[in-house]
Amino acid sequence: MMSATSYPIGTPSQAWGAAEIELWRAKQIRKRSYADDVLSPLELLRDRFDVFSYGQVVYGQECFPLMATRSRDWRSDLPSVLITGGVHGYETSGVQGALRFLGEHALDFAGQINLLVAPCVSPWAYERVQRWNFDTIDPNRSFKAGSAAQECSALMRLIAPMQGSWAMHLDLHETTDTDESEFRPALAARDGNPFEPGQIPDGFYAVCDAANPQLEFQSAIIAAVSRVTHIAQADDQGEMIGSPVIAPGVIAYELQALGLCASITGARYCTTTEVYPDSPRTTPEQCIAAQVAAVRAGIEFVLQAKAK
Repeated sequence: MMSATSYPIGTPSQAWGAAEIELWRAKQIRKRSYADDVLSPLELLRDRFDVFSYGQVVYGQECFPLMATRSRDWRSDLPSVLITGGVHGYETSGVQGALRFLGEHALDFAGQINLLVAPCVSPWAYERVQRWNFDTIDPNRSFKAGSAAQECSALMRLIAPMQGSWAMHLDLHETTDTDESEFRPALAARDGNPFEPGQIPDGFYAVCDAANPQLEFQSAIIAAVSRVTHIAQADDQGEMIGSPVIAPGVIAYELQALGLCASITGARYCTTTEVYPDSPRTTPEQCIAAQVAAVRAGIEFVLQAKAK
């Protein structure tokens, strides 16, 4: 067990206060550009989709527009699909996978689905390659009423008018080595807890809703992704990241209770995708392709289910 002293900020057994949060912020360095990586590609899609801002996040002197794309021919008789990426800013393939799907694949489903895509939910964190937002809040534990995370509140406001009409929501994520080397130790230090090391699954896996697992849907995604990159295997306890494997490549969380993004639509079909970009068995390109494959497989499953 690693003590909280292993993280360079904070005092063992004491949760962070304002001074520690300011010290953490001071260490966050801008490493890439949301404008270049996300806003510019979205501009190129305006001839195909409605590209619009659904709000902004303001942190200190920085202001980031929150952007989404929407089908122009939205119809009440079609299944509605939400794709989200970049809820955790450091998980690159979720952002790039959402953008690639829009640019190269989305029109394959024109006239068959209503599509809403928010490719980078956490732009401040995207630029810092961070899990948390400016306020040391994990957005993917904060999709709850009265959320203190600006990113979460804005996205929930966006989809609220369509509540009850969603067929599918895929939230695109990664599990990286830095989860163990940085983010989980930081979490333990922030909360004044000891850090207990875990194990990173080597490969792609899906996190479904324990209350609504829809395992045929999850398995369709796993099958499609397996043609692009390898699927994570259960550990010696039959688990991944401390949760039982309930189908090949699938674990379950209580999505709504945990405040996870994949819970916000109440869609019949939902999942959180997780790729492992640090594996020696895959590449960044394969990770992006795996996210695209997951989105395509999910939509195809929904359309097949509708046709039955």
